[in-house]
Amino acid sequence: MKSATSKRRTPARVQKRFSGILVHPTSFPSPYGIGDLGEGAYKFIDFLKAAGQSLWQCLPLGQTGFGDSPYQSFSSFAGQPLIISPDKLAEMELLTAKDLEDIPEWDDGMVDYGPAIIYKTGLLKKAYENFKTTAIKLTLEQYTSFCRRHKTWLDNYALFMALKDANNGVSWLEWPEEYKFLTDKLRRSLMRSMADSIGYYKFIQFIFFKQWDELRQYAHDNGIKIIGDIPIFVSPDSADVWANKELFQLDSKGYPLAVAGVPPDYFSATGQLWGNPLYDWEAHKASGYQWWIARIRNQLKLVDYLRIDHFRGFEAYWSVPYGHKNAIKGKWIKGPGEDLFIAISQALGNNLPIFAEDLGVITPAVEQLRDAFNFPGMKVLQFGFDNVEENNFLPYLYTENCICYTGTHDNDTTRGWYETASEASRDKVRRYMNCDGGLVSRDFIRTALGSVARYAIFPLQDLLGLGSEARMNTPGVAMGNWAWRYTQDMLSDGLAKDLEELSILYGRRSIL
Repeated sequence: MKSATSKRRTPARVQKRFSGILVHPTSFPSPYGIGDLGEGAYKFIDFLKAAGQSLWQCLPLGQTGFGDSPYQSFSSFAGQPLIISPDKLAEMELLTAKDLEDIPEWDDGMVDYGPAIIYKTGLLKKAYENFKTTAIKLTLEQYTSFCRRHKTWLDNYALFMALKDANNGVSWLEWPEEYKFLTDKLRRSLMRSMADSIGYYKFIQFIFFKQWDELRQYAHDNGIKIIGDIPIFVSPDSADVWANKELFQLDSKGYPLAVAGVPPDYFSATGQLWGNPLYDWEAHKASGYQWWIARIRNQLKLVDYLRIDHFRGFEAYWSVPYGHKNAIKGKWIKGPGEDLFIAISQALGNNLPIFAEDLGVITPAVEQLRDAFNFPGMKVLQFGFDNVEENNFLPYLYTENCICYTGTHDNDTTRGWYETASEASRDKVRRYMNCDGGLVSRDFIRTALGSVARYAIFPLQDLLGLGSEARMNTPGVAMGNWAWRYTQDMLSDGLAKDLEELSILYGRRSIL
């Protein structure tokens, strides 16, 4: 009889583990005032590869409006023209060396959106004029194919933006009545009379998608997958609302009946009043959720995983009567729940690569919705130490199917957070992580990498050990956000080597 010790044990199957960096393209190095999809983006991918990482997470990629927030865009489908690379336009012979001679002097560590928008728009319009007269045949064929494939959203977006220009950039709710509520006859007339302006907006989307597709392919070739991000709600001043009024809770004049937000929480004692119009979920259901299916399909052509911001709004959303000054007097209203994701799964396939932003007021019903589709949820390490009592953000309470973040775009940097945290919080960090707090950002990254979470993500600011001056966004503060940038010298070979060694230690190193 063989002893138990003589039997060979079968090794347990180890689930693959991933890690990566959160940084938005606007933060990339570039000589043109704002990060773009040029050389700085490709060098960032090179850095990820050298550092043994497998993931790059960015913020929403839409065209931003007033306030410059990527969570408030003119279209849920269109890309951000400000991150189009002028150098790549020159490679396409759509800009000349002379066009790029007189570059203004910019602050390499901060985006100044006003001047940057004026400068980049001028370059894009030059490129469009050159495209109309000198574009090579292959580029014209690619453009025609792009317009045909994206017609369902592109025509609405381009007409919306052309009308916005014709009305001095004001919200569509302030346009003349005939433009707010187009007849089919007027629409056909405008498509002819505004053909040049409409063509410009189609052109910049063609260029954005082309440059993004090339960068994404480069990322894939180097073993990097991209995590995208979309807000659950859309901007009130958007082609989405203007062209699909029947899908939103609006009055007869187009104004919201109620708007989105969240009740008082970690970030604000009066809640957050976002002001986004709310969906008419019955209308979406009657259409088979076609708008949502198209939205998710479009995003998954740009990215490999998709984080949905404010996921809990699908189970129940905070509805605030239109006109209120804060979000205190809202109420919870049931959302579409599983019905929406069943429809999306039937259209796009099971095992949707969706990450659920499940922060805030989370109920068992929200967790049940998340888990029914096996969506990973989020764990933020800073939250684990804000409250020195037992809480679900402490790593020893994680489940495997989650993403551990040191912090997010809405948090202070880890160093900035630690420097302003209570002594009780700092003491718990030091004891929990067995450190002295001198390199707290690195200690948080090490803890995230060492956690059971399948995915570990940290903002680039934390990898660089930066303080509050590098914070990306402060919720509830209207101005001065989304501006942080880094310079190329910050991504050193030594930093990449250090991160690679940590990733090897905790079983997360990317291997092509």
